Parts: sequence; structure tokens; C-alpha cells
Amino acid sequence: MLKTKGELEAEVSNAVMRFKREYMGRGPQDVRTYLLDDMALVRLKGVLTPAEQRLAQVEDPHRGRDLIKQLRIELIEHGRELLEDAVKAILGVGIVSLHSDISTRTGESILLFTLDAKPAYKPT
Repeated sequence: MLKTKGELEAEVSNAVMRFKREYMGRGPQDVRTYLLDDMALVRLKGVLTPAEQRLAQVEDPHRGRDLIKQLRIELIEHGRELLEDAVKAILGVGIVSLHSDISTRTGESILLFTLDAKPAYKPT
């Protein structure tokens, strides 16, 4: 049975939240997913730990920010297969690539999944 676009988006958000909590040890404050043609954009708010927030504000902020970004990229890369498998199972389409970035100023993170097809969902 086909789900609505909103149901799929909510399921992807929940899967990303679970991944962040279980794999990375801490979940974001808020997660929203947006399906856009053959892409799934996931916006995460409140992802920085208190230690990362302090590191981003050290005397040489670029050094702290670079360290945070490098660590987050490495963590995503090491858990990439788990995350991609979860999203693939929900959307029923393959994952072509995963792109991620984090803002050390706002504490927001973006995950962008490019998909091998547009996911099927019930029209609303």
C-alpha cells in the first residue's frame, strides 16, 4: 500500500533521528525531511554537543569549526551504509549519493540523498 509523501518524509526523519541517537550517541533537537523529485533533503537542528559549541567559539574559530566538520564527516562516512540502507528501505528506491554539511554557527546539519528514481507515493 502506497504511503503519502508526508508519511514517507516522517519515516525518513525518524530513521535519521534513530541513526543519530544510536550510532552517533546523540540525536538532534528537530529533524525535517523534504522529498524533492529524486532527492531527499533532511534538515537537522540542534546537532552540536555543548563541547562542540565551545570548540566552535575558541580563539581560532576556524580551527575549531574545521575540526568539528571533519569529525562529523568521518562519522557519517563510517555509518553511511546503515543510513543509506534505512532510507532505501523506506523510500523503495536506490541511493546514488549522500552529501552532508554542518553549520557550526547555527548548529544545523543537512543531509542530501540523491536517489536513482523518484519515490512513489499516494497523491494528496
